[in-house]
Amino acid sequence: MILVKDLSIERSNKKIFENINLAVGSGKIILLKGKNGSGKTTLLKAMLNLIEPSAGAIYWKGKLLKKNLYNFFNNVTYIADKTSSLGKLSVQENINIWKRIFLSNISDSQIENILSTLKLDTYLFQKVNSLSFGEIKKLEFLRLILENKKIWILDEPLSNLDSESIEVLGQTFEDHRSKEGSIIFSSHQKSEINVSEEILL
Repeated sequence: MILVKDLSIERSNKKIFENINLAVGSGKIILLKGKNGSGKTTLLKAMLNLIEPSAGAIYWKGKLLKKNLYNFFNNVTYIADKTSSLGKLSVQENINIWKRIFLSNISDSQIENILSTLKLDTYLFQKVNSLSFGEIKKLEFLRLILENKKIWILDEPLSNLDSESIEVLGQTFEDHRSKEGSIIFSSHQKSEINVSEEILL
């Protein structure tokens, strides 16, 4: 689906990375691994057409990404390291907004089950800015289910999560993989999540 070919990025005469090659196909989970500042977020942003590479190219379904952006973004959910939820609104209000934006047909009972699994069900009517960073991060993961898209791109999804939450996320990844979905995520920490390939930056 996504092909990254000989990608290099340079900023202020400094090489962030060079000659990166990877293919994100159906049923694959790819981990971008490296220390903070190694270029993981930069690579993800380049794959989302948010940063212009210095060299190389990115393809989506055999075409240059830039010539196929509409179709690409219709198939991709991006979870950044920073939250997209609105802090002054409650968990429920954020969910309602996401459902309208993404025209989600996920039922209320399905959402309740997910919130219960993530241990967020007791916070439904609390404002997001009263939650811990880990709880806010788990709320973000609900978007993966609401948007129901084939490709998930996540920047540092494991940070600030406890081991139980990481296990839940790993199972969610496996469920998505089993439905021919694709995942690429970055991390600077070790985890037990089963991946198809690791790219070291």
